[in-house]
Amino acid sequence: MRYRHATPNDCPLLAQLNHQLIRDEGHRNPMTVPELEGRMRGWLGTDYQAIIFEEDGAVVAYALYRNDGAEIYLRQFFVVRHRRREGIGRRAMQILLNDIWPQNRRRLVEALWSNSRAIQFWKAAGFREYCLTLEILPRKSNEKSARF
Repeated sequence: MRYRHATPNDCPLLAQLNHQLIRDEGHRNPMTVPELEGRMRGWLGTDYQAIIFEEDGAVVAYALYRNDGAEIYLRQFFVVRHRRREGIGRRAMQILLNDIWPQNRRRLVEALWSNSRAIQFWKAAGFREYCLTLEILPRKSNEKSARF
């Protein structure tokens, strides 16, 4: 597997992949591909970096992360749909953990609670639970508020 650092020219591709990621993980983000491209350009223009993984000349995965000096925050990690269950995610994570990211930094990733396959993957990669975020969504006008 080969990898390279993404450039602003990769933002249209990364936006397409990010759109698939959002749908596949069941996220509520309603952004369109052009909106995601703008957001990606903003991230790559600041302190985020993206790595694109390729095999046989084709993109098979990407990772978007931020290194703030104290920790690495992996914001997005995605393997293209038709190449899943081939070990690509595992190999890409090994490259990130062993070759790209400094060993002396804490590494963080978030996963949606309902995305059990992602949670299993992250645990297999060595990540452990740290916190749990809970929410109450805004209620509709005809709903009563919760009571204890």
